[in-house]
Amino acid sequence: MSPFDVVRENVTARQVAEYYGLKVNRNGMACCPFHDDRSPSMKIDNRYYCFGCLAKGDAVDYVARLFGLGPKDAAEKICADFGLAYDRDRHGSPPRAKPIKPKKTDEQLFKEAERYVFMVLCDYHDMLLKWKTEYAPKSPDEEFHPYFIEALREIDHVEYLLDTLLDGDISDRAFLLSEYGKKVQDIEKRLRRIKELAAGCDR
Repeated sequence: MSPFDVVRENVTARQVAEYYGLKVNRNGMACCPFHDDRSPSMKIDNRYYCFGCLAKGDAVDYVARLFGLGPKDAAEKICADFGLAYDRDRHGSPPRAKPIKPKKTDEQLFKEAERYVFMVLCDYHDMLLKWKTEYAPKSPDEEFHPYFIEALREIDHVEYLLDTLLDGDISDRAFLLSEYGKKVQDIEKRLRRIKELAAGCDR
């Protein structure tokens, strides 16, 4: 198979565009990299079409235009970057490279970090609500349990963090991830230990 055939069967225009840094929204629209595009005017999936500058084509056309390459060089670049093998010599068996996963974009990595922090904070919030009820003092003279004190101290703050992840702007969410990333990892480890201890006591 030629590099064109391999690319056509394995890679879409959207996949190569995202691999080389284009941010595509959930509707499959993106700001066109081929002209000064301030709002998404390019529709991209298997192929791409820009309603602004009228650029269009498939994955090979996209890479050729993006890097100023000829079609053959563009197809070979895609094969190299995506770990796709093709026939280099018609008279011999072509080498077969092991496919590799495309690199994740910064946006994908950011979304994964957001999802992880949100899930851990949700688990912690549920645990705090449980502690607030289960460890509440039964009488005015009873000493406050550390879990009850932690629940009173942390619930409002955790709810604020969750609201920021759900409704905050990108700068607020990015700041939250940078400031609380390590703390959230510690919270996850602690919650895991607490759950493991609870499971052991139930046996």
